[in-house]
Amino acid sequence: MKTIGLIGGMSWQSTVSYYQALNEGVHQALGGLHSAKICLNSLDFAPMEQLQHQGNWQQTANILISAAQAVEAGGADFLLICTNTMHKVAPEVEAAITIPLLHIADATAMALRSDNITRVGLLGTKFTMEQDFYKTRLTDKFGIEVLVPNKPQRQIVHDIIYNELCVGAILDESRQHYLTIIAQLFAQGAQAVILGCTEISLLVAQADTDVVLYDTTAIHASHAVKLALSDHQ
Repeated sequence: MKTIGLIGGMSWQSTVSYYQALNEGVHQALGGLHSAKICLNSLDFAPMEQLQHQGNWQQTANILISAAQAVEAGGADFLLICTNTMHKVAPEVEAAITIPLLHIADATAMALRSDNITRVGLLGTKFTMEQDFYKTRLTDKFGIEVLVPNKPQRQIVHDIIYNELCVGAILDESRQHYLTIIAQLFAQGAQAVILGCTEISLLVAQADTDVVLYDTTAIHASHAVKLALSDHQ
């Protein structure tokens, strides 16, 4: 079994979901007392959040590079960054290590392609919804058209992530805001909606809506389990 490298803590709430999903996935595949082999470097999110909102992406890249190199040195065979937003600096991280980086957008896009989804709504932080590093990858590499909410809705989605979900606050009112936005994206022609922030699945589940949801945390973890067990005898 390969060792799964994780850079987590952004936020730790969703890193818990990764840890659980990875271990459950390995257990389901192998049974018995099997669990995932994981090397986790969990960061303090407060300084990262400040750098994000200051637009100091180079410093965030430096922090993630150091974390990734530590994970590689710890014996990881491949790496996951446990957050959608910080894939903005994935190219810099990938260039600084010798182990593969399993990109969350690629994993999600492969799931969409396998289901013949060509037009999708995207929820996430403002950085993920507004900047090109995520949307353009889906479009240019996989031919998937991406719709995002309007500007006031993007602010709502963003604020709920940082002010509530990242500190473990799960509010029914916020869930209703998200469901309204999801319904509007569907009405605009989205065949499905990507939960493109690893915390959103803490708030919204498939049982809450008839619109098909793609949970990036679950998808990313599932791909990691398959890769970890790809050489298992």
